[in-house]
Amino acid sequence: MFGFDLPTIIANIPALLIGFAFHEFAHGWVADRLGDPTPRSQGRLTLNPIAHLDLFGTLMALLYRFGWAKPVMTNPHYYKGNKKRGQMLVALAGPIMNLLMAFVVMLLWFLTMHWVQGSAWSGYISGVFEATVFMNLGLGIFNLLPIPPLDGFAVLVGILPERFTPQLHVLEQYGMFILMILLFTPFLGAILHPAVNGIAYAYQSILIVILTPFLG
Repeated sequence: MFGFDLPTIIANIPALLIGFAFHEFAHGWVADRLGDPTPRSQGRLTLNPIAHLDLFGTLMALLYRFGWAKPVMTNPHYYKGNKKRGQMLVALAGPIMNLLMAFVVMLLWFLTMHWVQGSAWSGYISGVFEATVFMNLGLGIFNLLPIPPLDGFAVLVGILPERFTPQLHVLEQYGMFILMILLFTPFLGAILHPAVNGIAYAYQSILIVILTPFLG
């Protein structure tokens, strides 16, 4: 899953372009729907990956299947209704979009391989689909971790009562330190791998049940 061979890196290119573009677009779209003009004014309401890519984060994603895009800037003061709820919805939008994209791409993977299996290009095509599915699953689950500055922390802030604000401020101060420990130790893999593989297996099982009557 974390190979450095050229075919793997090539397969990761469309995977990360799709994963990053849809993730950041989802953040911007929900913020825009809540009344915040900032993402639209900065040209982030687009699925063009060029608008969302961060150079170093992209290189990391190509090599390790872990990376980041350029964050969508938002201004919660514009949000309609409850600002705290709005921040939580905007934060959730990116990871949920990645999880949805993983399911859609796996569906397309199944359908495509049904028609091209055995062709000269089937291995490469399958590799691109596989990389895209697992890239989106990884991005979605990783960003749901309740550690600042990840989306999961904004979700945590939206869920917890106000009395936990002091503790959340402390966690925010040490968030990057905690994140670095996770990134450079086996702990992150111990969290992500079972979750990614479990969801991938669940998606596969659902699609087999849905598609078997049609594909035979």
